[in-house]
Amino acid sequence: MFFRQRQMAYHAKPEKPDPIFAKMLQEPLGGQWGEISVMMTYLFQGWSCRGPQKYRDMLLDIGTEEIGHVEMLATMIARLLETSPVETQEDAAQNSLVGAIMGGARIEDAIMSGMNPQHVIVAGSGPRPVDSSGNLWNAGFMTASGNLLADFRFNLTAESQGRLQVCRLYNMTNDTGVRDMLAFLIARDTMHQNQWLAAIRELEEDGLEMSPCPSNFPQNLEKSEVAYQFLNHSEGTESAQGRWSQGPSPDGKGTFTYVDRPPAYTEDEGLLKPVDPRMYGTPPMPVPPAAAE
Repeated sequence: MFFRQRQMAYHAKPEKPDPIFAKMLQEPLGGQWGEISVMMTYLFQGWSCRGPQKYRDMLLDIGTEEIGHVEMLATMIARLLETSPVETQEDAAQNSLVGAIMGGARIEDAIMSGMNPQHVIVAGSGPRPVDSSGNLWNAGFMTASGNLLADFRFNLTAESQGRLQVCRLYNMTNDTGVRDMLAFLIARDTMHQNQWLAAIRELEEDGLEMSPCPSNFPQNLEKSEVAYQFLNHSEGTESAQGRWSQGPSPDGKGTFTYVDRPPAYTEDEGLLKPVDPRMYGTPPMPVPPAAAE
């Protein structure tokens, strides 16, 4: 059960409207690595967690926190789309729908300048569950596999990509109110990256999961001869200089070797038999009569 408090997790008040930046803020809200994605990811991972209670509770803690981040971004976007005060209309006229309206210009001109037309046409000056290009958020952006190590590694990637994007957005605005909120989100992503690193380590120390993941698949069923080979599948051999091409593997179960020109492990050319005629596929070349004899 969730209870919403009237107070938001952090401030979401811009200095002035800016519909162009509102469009850009849709990325950390509804993009692949945005707050909706991590919110849904952590909640579903928590709801399906069958591991120790500490992991389940941690997932639901952070998933619920991310609901607040979604609210902050959605509120900030809505406020960036609000009507500008009269005293700031001259500044707003340079890049906003508000300035276009108050200055007597056409709404179409403001839209053509780079704002998201769906903020006006579809959402009535509100946020949408979309990215900065208007693509709808979808559940394919989230992961909840039931394997905590696999999921926590995904979570670390999500927080790294999310923090990267918000840091870029921080440098794309001079609005102190927007920057204040983004600085808070960046700091929380710092915590969350460290959280997932700590959780990954603890999973391994608890002996619940380890590399290679999933660790309970019998490695004797693998083709062990290729399990620790680095295969050079492109021109150049610079990759041989990396730690991944020599010495003991991080899982402690093998030794890396470098294969400069990897062989084909089969003589199978991938040729197919004729398809069922009822599929109306293109048949193979007919055999000439002389060759058939």
